[in-house]
Amino acid sequence: MSALGATMGLILAIILIIKKVSPVYSMILGAVVGSLAGGVSLGDTVGNMISGVRDIVPAIVRILSAGVLFGVLITTGAAESISRGIVRGLGHRNTLMAIALAAMLLTATGVFIDVAVITVAPIALMAGRKAGINRLKLLLAMVGGGKCGNIISPNPNTIIAAENFGAPLPSVMYVNIIPAIVGLMLTVWVVARLVPSGEEETAPMDNPMEEAALPPLALSIIAPLVSVILLVLRPLCGITVDPLIALPVGGLVGIVAMGRWRQVGASMTFGLQKMSVVAVLLVGTGTIAGVIKASTLKDVILGLMERGGVGNTALAPISGALMSAATASTTAGATVASASFAEAILAAGISAVWGAAMVNSGATALDHLPHGSFFHATGGAVEMTIRQRLKLIPYETAVGVILAILTVACYYVIG
Repeated sequence: MSALGATMGLILAIILIIKKVSPVYSMILGAVVGSLAGGVSLGDTVGNMISGVRDIVPAIVRILSAGVLFGVLITTGAAESISRGIVRGLGHRNTLMAIALAAMLLTATGVFIDVAVITVAPIALMAGRKAGINRLKLLLAMVGGGKCGNIISPNPNTIIAAENFGAPLPSVMYVNIIPAIVGLMLTVWVVARLVPSGEEETAPMDNPMEEAALPPLALSIIAPLVSVILLVLRPLCGITVDPLIALPVGGLVGIVAMGRWRQVGASMTFGLQKMSVVAVLLVGTGTIAGVIKASTLKDVILGLMERGGVGNTALAPISGALMSAATASTTAGATVASASFAEAILAAGISAVWGAAMVNSGATALDHLPHGSFFHATGGAVEMTIRQRLKLIPYETAVGVILAILTVACYYVIG
């Protein structure tokens, strides 16, 4: 299949997504049109699309099981308890760091980044008002912290990247810890300071949040802590506990420890609903990934990189960034990039763990563009207009690029 055909299909999918057509159907239609335009028969087109979906089915099953942990953290109030505890513990003098750290840790424990921002936003607005910090800075801290947490989390983007590279999930999470921590500090101490401090952007004073019956912080962290302990048994003790088991077990242990076991049914239903949306998205993403994988697009990109003097190592983060820009989604970007370019990245001599880690970091670079839901969900969390939200894109991009560069740097230093 010609690279031109695959590119046409990808562009068509982007246009349809921008036009508010369902991303799933946009990518399926883009896959069909791109494959046919690339000179492939209808029968082979369908075969390539199904092959692409088949490759990510194991990851989809793991993502669905992760819904147990996700549902427990959100429905029991554990996620909110964690974020409140962090902001309260660091105090108003370190408001931006507290907010960024809260978003990072929530995302790192398995909460979707947009949900993490929505969870932290009410606390951030109140703290920002007291500290005199405007909404742009507050949202950057939350988004930046969320991006840092996303590259070390058992979230769908990390799971799918690890699966497509055949790498252990805990290892892919582990090697990005240094980039995540350094990226968090650079987000707060460097990038946030570049954001304009306009008086008109001052966060509005919300009504004080009602004190819900939240679980204590010490009990709230049990669910993600158990999941992480089970996952790290492989590198520490040689005992492999698949995420398919580790994540739901952590959620179930946590809900029992919090004394909320009566909510287990509601938590699992909530988590399944949220993860089902991602699973369906991945089906559509798999179709276009299968078409791109069967095309010569990756060869064309490799050729352009060689002519530009860019090493093959850069293919991992660049492919993640390009695909996240196309889909405006970390998960979809990591899926398409890892499914389409894993073979070429591995052939360049990069290990599966580092290849997955660099694709994952690269996918955070442009996942916040306006044709994706993340852009609108996070803007709405702090009551921003679209015009105001657009102002933050350069700074969000800077954070994502920093994370990608840090992961590549770590690969060269310790990989």
